[in-house]
Amino acid sequence: MQTKILGRTGLEVPIVSLGTVFIGDVSPAGELWKEVDEDLGAETVVAAIEAGCTLVDTAPLYENTQSEKIIGRVLRERPDLAAKCTVTTKVGYDVENGGRDFCYDAIRRCVDGSLARLGLDGFDVLYIHDPMGFPMEDVMGDHGALGALRALQKEGVLKFVGIAANDPETNGPYIETGEFDAAVVPDAWSLLNRKAEALVFPAIEKHNVGVALATPLERGLLATGPVPGRNYLNRNFSEATLSRVAKIKDLCSDYGVPLVAVSLQWCSRHPLVATTIPGGRNKQEVVENAQAGGIEIPEALWDDLEPLIQDWEASHIVSVGD
Repeated sequence: MQTKILGRTGLEVPIVSLGTVFIGDVSPAGELWKEVDEDLGAETVVAAIEAGCTLVDTAPLYENTQSEKIIGRVLRERPDLAAKCTVTTKVGYDVENGGRDFCYDAIRRCVDGSLARLGLDGFDVLYIHDPMGFPMEDVMGDHGALGALRALQKEGVLKFVGIAANDPETNGPYIETGEFDAAVVPDAWSLLNRKAEALVFPAIEKHNVGVALATPLERGLLATGPVPGRNYLNRNFSEATLSRVAKIKDLCSDYGVPLVAVSLQWCSRHPLVATTIPGGRNKQEVVENAQAGGIEIPEALWDDLEPLIQDWEASHIVSVGD
């Protein structure tokens, strides 16, 4: 698989990584975390890393800490895989008491919990997770989330600090501060969405921030194309949008390449995007995603694709994950 550098962190990452918001989730399509199979989740993580997704992104919020626990199990059972992968997680959600808490002590507790669940001694990157609706000066203050992460840096528990806001209008101003080495960027850059051009990328370029792009497959639509009757989590796509995606899928078929490969590589072709972090539920999905990162795509396809790419209107319900 191709690799890129994650901005000013200098970390080399695959262009397709593993997002773990859905691992082992056997809930009906369009629903989230009603039922999680931990064995399936562990098998999924193993398959992804073996296929080349050596950056694994998680958060305590995902599956109410089960995502971190599943990854921790894999790291313990497969030290060979643990030795060649990087795990990033996030702080800010108080999963025991519900809601979000960005005060200094809460962040320290959050990090301690993640370290225990994952069985790690430290992190390359920790992200502040979804600070929407909280005063930035509190989150960024010495007694807030950033202050706690800076202290952990001094203690050697983490190397780099990131921001991961599910709302691009929140992500942009945080990145603009210049305090963050990396950013998880959801709901802002895909074949259906170019909000990042105005809201995020200018600050990313200014400060050389590494981008891990979330939701690149728009909850699966850009992996399979439209499927009649399917619900897409936190999405309500218009018929015009579904029709346009069907045309893109037909174009991919004409060139003999999978839609998922074009969707993911289109994102990573942007010079500011280091990696994509699609969220697969099972072994088949994550292996297909990983293989998509290594498929050779004719340059002519990108030229033919460009007229079909628009910042299409899709109704985005506020979501809980990246």
